[in-house]
Amino acid sequence: MSPDTAPANGNRLALYSIFHLNLAFSSIEIAQHRDVAARCYRPLLALAERHGWPFGIEASASTLEAIALVDPDWIARLRALCAAGVVEFIGSGAVQLIGPLVPAAVNAANLRLGLNSYERLLGLRPRLALINEQAFSTGLVRHYLDAGYEGIVMEWDNAAAAHPEWSGELRYAPQRALGTAGESIPLVWNQSIAFQKFQRYAHGEYELDEYLDTILARRGPGQRAWSLYGNDAEVFDFRPGRYHTEAGLGPSSEWSRIEALFVALAHEPGIELIAPGAVLDRLDQPGAGQCLTLTTAARPVLVKKQEKYNLTRWAVTGRGDLDLNTRCHQRYEALRLDPKAGEQDWRALCECWSSDFRTHITTQRWTALQARMAEMAPAPMHIEASAATDLPPPQYRLQRQGRWLELRADGLHARLNLRRGLAIDALTFPAVSDQPLLGTLAHGYFDDIRRGADFYSGHLVLERPGHPKLTDLESVEPQILPGEDGPVVQASVATSLGLLHKTVTFDLRRARVHIAYRPDWSGIPKGSLRLGHVTLKPEAWTAARLWYATHNGGGEERFRLDGTAFDHGRPVSFLVSAGHALGVTEGRIELGDDRHAVCVEFDPARAACVAMLAYEPVGASWFCRLAFSAGELDDTCRDGQWPLPLLAFTLSARRCCDPAG
Repeated sequence: MSPDTAPANGNRLALYSIFHLNLAFSSIEIAQHRDVAARCYRPLLALAERHGWPFGIEASASTLEAIALVDPDWIARLRALCAAGVVEFIGSGAVQLIGPLVPAAVNAANLRLGLNSYERLLGLRPRLALINEQAFSTGLVRHYLDAGYEGIVMEWDNAAAAHPEWSGELRYAPQRALGTAGESIPLVWNQSIAFQKFQRYAHGEYELDEYLDTILARRGPGQRAWSLYGNDAEVFDFRPGRYHTEAGLGPSSEWSRIEALFVALAHEPGIELIAPGAVLDRLDQPGAGQCLTLTTAARPVLVKKQEKYNLTRWAVTGRGDLDLNTRCHQRYEALRLDPKAGEQDWRALCECWSSDFRTHITTQRWTALQARMAEMAPAPMHIEASAATDLPPPQYRLQRQGRWLELRADGLHARLNLRRGLAIDALTFPAVSDQPLLGTLAHGYFDDIRRGADFYSGHLVLERPGHPKLTDLESVEPQILPGEDGPVVQASVATSLGLLHKTVTFDLRRARVHIAYRPDWSGIPKGSLRLGHVTLKPEAWTAARLWYATHNGGGEERFRLDGTAFDHGRPVSFLVSAGHALGVTEGRIELGDDRHAVCVEFDPARAACVAMLAYEPVGASWFCRLAFSAGELDDTCRDGQWPLPLLAFTLSARRCCDPAG
């Protein structure tokens, strides 16, 4: 919709809006669906019908199906508006799930099943897809291409924060997001700050003229396009009840305020209202279509809004997210191996992986989810017995010297600290490097007071509000047992929550070390629980060639450590204990350079941990440490002793066969 006249200076701005519909919203009860449809969804369609404004409307298939149950006429009206080209429907998936936290096959199934439902309900296949919760990893690009989407909608603000070298002009045109293998998909920007300002205007915090000024200031030369809105529809004339700080409902309709805004914009010189998909038609304009890698080593997974919203929100917080995600991984493994598994089975799994079960979910819906999970639970997992072998037992020497327990074998050298709960002081893989690749950096290693501490490997740390830090870094008396592939070292540490049992198993045939933690506690308390630490020994590595690689819902993603300091586990505030994390959806992460790499593996179907990396140049040296999280703090956390699984990690190493690692 173009204005009749342009501003005297020739500056123009095309505005597009996407209203996100979500009846799975964590704090909305099923009994409220009819009210939400009446208060939020009907007024939205009425605006489009009355004025012909080209809104984008996005919803998962499950939300459309839920609307159809309470307001089938709404679905018919949406279908007609889409067919007439008035409204553009934006895709999501069968459900809203967090792509960087689920296996690749689940992401593919979610998109495939969503498209099938869109065709059935609306008679169309969307051109654009909105990245769920704007939680983006590079590995997701391939999934959207394979599903047939022409483009994705992703947030600008956090991508730009990860790339201070970007020009601000990139936000006004469609670009291309790069995948893991050089593939790319057209990209339409969403804007968190912009949609938050839109919400504040609708809630009466800004007057119309005041808000219009901020929008019109975005006009400029050329063909600028700007995301006016790209978030929830359920926050207008309805309050989900998620926060105590939600604005109250005023005396006038918020949809009336929104209508007044669009009426004013439609008559403003130089302003054009367009559908989100129309932005894709500008890919060949100057400054558009640039291939961008959105993520970085410091920000490997992007999420919308401020840093308190990050991947840990759906991974290891909430009402026992670790347990819920672990059980979903168990079900995934069962389906993956079941030749009889059908689309309904995959749909049920996607639904259990819904993001809204992992935030402010109501007690009633949480109870229903637990019953559903119990019905679809796979058979209990068991450990396969090792195949019998006629090979002679591996040769090794295990010797105790003061506080050290030292092991030497052809393929493995290790030194454990008996005064620090079997922490790894040094671990060497002779076939890979003659120097220890990981271990402990003792107090004084760095000539920098900010790093004036001991940095161990293989230990556990629990931090809880109002409680002393709990660790396993205590003196232990080990029990040493013979194993088929090497010795097994066991020890227990007394903690304020109960005993913590730890086992270090040496697999000398395969040159691997297994570390298992079994807390004899009642469950995971509310706090930050990190373990499986791996601290690299700088002398063994080429600083300029450091990298790490893992999976975040798709193909392997590799990140260079380019000298930029970061810490994924750094607290955001007293309430939010971490700012970033890695999904590690295949249970494997590597740290390497141009010569060798250390690999850490775990089974997400036993404990769906996420990983965090810290890296910082320190003087002429550097610090790099990996840790895994089984619990974090944020605003979604609820008190309760959530089930605590066996937490186990395997360390190995390999040579890198090319200069790129």
